[in-house]
Amino acid sequence: MKNKFLFLTLTFFLFASCSDESGPSTQNPLNNNNTDSDWLIPENLIFDGGPGKDGIPSIDEPNFSIASEIDFLHDRDLILAIQIGDEVKAYPHPILDWHEIVNDEIGGEKIALTYCPLTGTGIGWNRVINNKETTFGVSGLLYNSNLMPYDRSSNSTWSQQRLDCVNGPNIGQRAELFSFAEITWENWKEAYPGSLVLNTDTGINRDYGRYPYGNYRSSDNTLFPITNDDDSFGKKERLLGVRIGEQFKAYPFNTEVGNELVKDDIEGTDVLVIRNTQRNFIVSFLPESGQIYQVLDDALFPAIIEDNDGTQYDILGTAINNRSQQLSKPAQFIGYWFSWGTFYEDIDIYDN
Repeated sequence: MKNKFLFLTLTFFLFASCSDESGPSTQNPLNNNNTDSDWLIPENLIFDGGPGKDGIPSIDEPNFSIASEIDFLHDRDLILAIQIGDEVKAYPHPILDWHEIVNDEIGGEKIALTYCPLTGTGIGWNRVINNKETTFGVSGLLYNSNLMPYDRSSNSTWSQQRLDCVNGPNIGQRAELFSFAEITWENWKEAYPGSLVLNTDTGINRDYGRYPYGNYRSSDNTLFPITNDDDSFGKKERLLGVRIGEQFKAYPFNTEVGNELVKDDIEGTDVLVIRNTQRNFIVSFLPESGQIYQVLDDALFPAIIEDNDGTQYDILGTAINNRSQQLSKPAQFIGYWFSWGTFYEDIDIYDN
């Protein structure tokens, strides 16, 4: 009965909170979301989330304010942040919870930030596909309780955490990723008070002070069926997935106090993972040849690691005293454990 109540409660939030004035369609949910009969995933495992196609509106003309001027966020709210070239931007979860996709341009790169509140996955995608710029929208469909965007240039449907197009003219195309860092607002505004932050001037009437999915984040339930229920971790425990080639490895948060540096190997490639549970971040970088890195005391934040030349780097991999110097980053994003366990059943997990 408890699970049934949770399902009905969350379904209400999906219908009432995330949709526009019109109700959910009574037609086959796949009718408006595919241009081809072939799917790379079983059609019987694709579910209608409720609001319908574009019922959850993407943000296509984002507006930003300086971090020090933002007053609608709480310290523990999470944000997704990225630096490309000299441009640094942050995107708050409380806005992404209601819109799921932001089509933007950062440092000259055309990026769609795709975010699924049901799997906790925020991933940057290149909006240039086959040399043609496009934007992404919310299809209203879900696979393994995860967002399925569609690209507006071809009406092809994609699977966010599979990272590929599963139906339409672009079927089989892999998403080109941009890596974002995820951290609390309290720590971000300390590290980057002059950064640009997506603000609530979205042109859409939403209550950004209210989380639209009730107690979903604290419950041990999923809203829609998943194909593999792995109990290695709690369903909503957040882990970082790092991809080298086609291989993912998952990193849980640490139990130590302060910063911890993990030096690891994925498919023969050295990676650095820095974890800090108190500041609620876990990020990965690719070490430069010949450099040796050490973790810094948490009191030196926003600096988190230092190389043998004495250069210190922050959570974006940017040198503290030279903003144009950055460490390379592998493809990576944080997600709830249940999503890693169902999309990547054989995922390697770092052993603490």
